[in-house]
Formats: sequence, structure tokens, C-alpha cells
Amino acid sequence: MKNTSPGSYLCSLPPLPVAAIRIELSREKKVAELLEELAMQQVLDNLTDLPSSSGAEEIDLIFLKGIMENPIVKSLAKAHERLEDSKLEAVSDNNLELVNEILEDISPLINKDENIAELVGILKEPHFLSLLEAHDIVASKCYESPPSSPEINNASVNNQIVPVDAIRILGIHKRAGEPLVFVKCHFDYNPFNDNLIPCKEAGLKFSKGEILQIVNREDPNWWQASHVKEGGSAGLIPSQFLEEKRKAFVRRDWDNSSPFCGTINSKKKKKMMYLTTRNAEFDRHEIQIYEEVAKMPPFQRKTLVLIGAQGVGRRSLKNRFIVLNPTKFGTTVPFTSRKPRDDEKDGQAYRFVSRSEMEADIKAGRYLEHGEYEGNLYGTKIDSIIEVVQTGRTCILDVNPQALKVLRTSEFMPYVVFIAAPELETLRAMHKAVVDAGITTKLLTDTDLKKTVDESARIQRAYSHYFDLVIVNDNLDKAFEKLQTATEKLRMESQWVPISWVY
Repeated sequence: MKNTSPGSYLCSLPPLPVAAIRIELSREKKVAELLEELAMQQVLDNLTDLPSSSGAEEIDLIFLKGIMENPIVKSLAKAHERLEDSKLEAVSDNNLELVNEILEDISPLINKDENIAELVGILKEPHFLSLLEAHDIVASKCYESPPSSPEINNASVNNQIVPVDAIRILGIHKRAGEPLVFVKCHFDYNPFNDNLIPCKEAGLKFSKGEILQIVNREDPNWWQASHVKEGGSAGLIPSQFLEEKRKAFVRRDWDNSSPFCGTINSKKKKKMMYLTTRNAEFDRHEIQIYEEVAKMPPFQRKTLVLIGAQGVGRRSLKNRFIVLNPTKFGTTVPFTSRKPRDDEKDGQAYRFVSRSEMEADIKAGRYLEHGEYEGNLYGTKIDSIIEVVQTGRTCILDVNPQALKVLRTSEFMPYVVFIAAPELETLRAMHKAVVDAGITTKLLTDTDLKKTVDESARIQRAYSHYFDLVIVNDNLDKAFEKLQTATEKLRMESQWVPISWVY
């Protein structure tokens, strides 16, 4: 086997201009037309040169030649060539599997060859993986027409006294050619607890986090939808407009609390991070109902974001991931305006810059989040995240939940994991265990531990619509195993992602 990397081989190929491609296609089309004309001319020549010994009458040959020279017949022959069914056989129907094998072989070499790093980036692009998945599905002929849904949850309203408006709602059907819409639900719904639905039996029950296929959104108050995972017939669900209107009148018991991490009216040091001017104030009244999503083939997320209250073990999980998988995972180095100590080197624990430079970058929106502690600025720069991603690794971040509004885009494609605090008794026992083992000398009171539990619950209430996975950290080893299993599944199973990441 030649000692040449795939990346260097691909990069050595000269680019083919678009104009050259068009010229080549035009040339091929002209060649095909010329071959068709030559074939017709050959038939005519054969008729002319046909010997008399063949038994054909001369008048018949002249008549046949006249027919063959007719422009209509020539057009029919060309149409036949165009419509002729030329079967194309796929070379392979497991290209996604082959690409994953290639990535496993070359990923350890990304730090040694920038061409390989570039190739890994190309092979991990969601659009490229979607193209391969579509090819494999067609090649393996794994497609069929969806089952029809003539009824709504098999519910009949013939024997019920219902408003005329209900009959109009139940009569909605998907129009031919109308694009399918898939949504992720951000609330639980049970039609039998809904006093507004015209027919409870026709309603569709779903839970938070489920994916639904919207069949029709024509009615302003009631949509038709079906479960993607379970299948089955369509049912009625409240529309975005109706549910927003309904929830706007419901005042949550935690609205008076601070939108930022921490307890009510708690005093906080400036060590607590906050966001850039781009996201300085979180929208407390944001109502999450449905989120339009698209199904993607298996791919590695650009970032792994760990969200949680202080003291739930996010940093321990992040460090363990990076130590065990340094070629697959990395993290950013925070910036600071403080002076380096004698034993510190720039780029290891911190990147040291002047305060004026850091303030200018903060004003320009180059920091994901930043804060001040003991007169010095600290922050996470957006470019440092991109640098890790460009090496072909997933960048692990343990940031404040407000940062999700910036991160949850196609640029960063985060897999967001909420590390939830366990119950107070469990948290107390875990803290005692680490103190007894000599891992930490910091003693936390019951008040401190209760603040962690309360903060964890508040974060989950406010930001759960961003979470892809929730892990209760009542055992660090088990939490790590769950997180590792989840990240491995991303490379093997299809994923539902926000529609804005795809289109």
C-alpha cells in the first residue's frame, strides 16, 4: 500500500471549473445526438444496399425508405432513445458504513497531516452524510408508500352532538404535494385533560421531547399529527397559536426568580460568568411549544455542551472525556487579563492578554461569555471553539445555560447534556465521600447543597427545551458511562436536529 494519505491525494487533484463541467456535458450531449443520427443513417444505407436476392420487392423498399426518412419517424426514434429504461446498478449500498470505517482509520492522524484533518472535516459534514444516506436508501430499495390515515385515531363523531366547527376541523386532509413537517414537542399533552378540543377521542397524546409528523396545519387552532416513532393514525393536537395563547395566561410560580443561575435574591461574586452583549439578557418570557426539526444521518457533533448547577460534576466529566479520548475530544483554553504567575505558561491553563485587548474583543462580540473576578477579566472566546472543531475533534464546553442561545446554531451543532443534581440526601452522601477520601478539603453546609439542588431545578425548568439528554449525577462513574454511550450513538444512529441546521 502506498504511503499517501487520502487527504493529500484529494488535495492534489486539480479543481475542475464549473464552465469546464458545462462544456463537457454539452459535448457529451452532442456526441449522443450524433450517434443517434448515424444509427438512423445506417438503417437507410442498409435499405439502399439490400440485394435483390433478399426477396424484397423494390416498391416496398422505396416505401419503407420513405417512411424511415420522414421527420416524424426520426423524432419518434429520438424520443424512444430518451425514454428507454436504462437500469443503473448501485456499486454499494453501505457507503455510510464505509465512511465511518475510513474516519476511524484516519482520525488518529489529523494532528500529523492538515490534509487528513481537512478530509475528516469533509467526511463529517452533515450535507455530505445526508447525500450518502439518501443514496444508500435508494440503492437498497428501503422505501415504500406511507400508510393512509383515513380516520383520526379511529374516532367517529357520527353519534356525538358536536359543534359544526368540529366537523370542519376533523375534515382536514393533507393536500397532494404539501411538504411534510416534523416537530419536537416541548410540553406534555393529554387530550382528555383538554377542555378546548372538539373531540377528545380524536386527540393525540404526546410527551415532552417526542417527534411528531404534522400532516396538516391549515386550521389556526388544531393541527393533525402522528407519532414518528410509534406510527399509527393521525390525531388532533393544539396549534402553535392556540398553545401560545393558552400558556400566556398561565403564570409560572418561578417567574419572579432571577433568569440567571443562582438562588432568589442571592448575593453572587463576579466570578459568575455572563454572556456577551449579543445575549446580555435572557428572554424570561420565551414560550417554547414546538420546534421544527429534520432527520439527519449519524454524524459527530461539533460541540458537546455540559449544562448544570455549580458543583454537579460537569468539569470532572469533561476532563475525564478529554484524558481518555484526546483525539476525539478537546476543549478551549480560557482567556484572562491577569498577569501570569511565575510557574504559568501562556496557552496551558490560560491565554494571557492585556485588559484593553480583552475589553475590545468583548465589545466586538468575540466572546461567548466573560466575567470579572478579583479585578481580572476571564472569558471563553468563540474563535477558540472553532479552532478545536477544525482539528476534527468535538469541543467540550461547560458553560452557563444562557450561552445556548448563541451555541445552538449550525456553526456549532451542539449536543446539549444537562447534568442534574441528585436529591439532597444523595448529594450530601456524595460530598461526605469525597471529603473522607481527601479529594477535597472544602466543606459544604446543607444550605450550600440545597442551593445546588434548587439551582439545578431552576435551570431545568428554564432551559429544558435546549437539552438533548438529561443525566442525574448520583454516581460519577455511571454518569460518565451514560454520557459516553450517548456520544457513541451519535456516530451510529440518525438524529433529529433543528431545521435551521439543514436549510
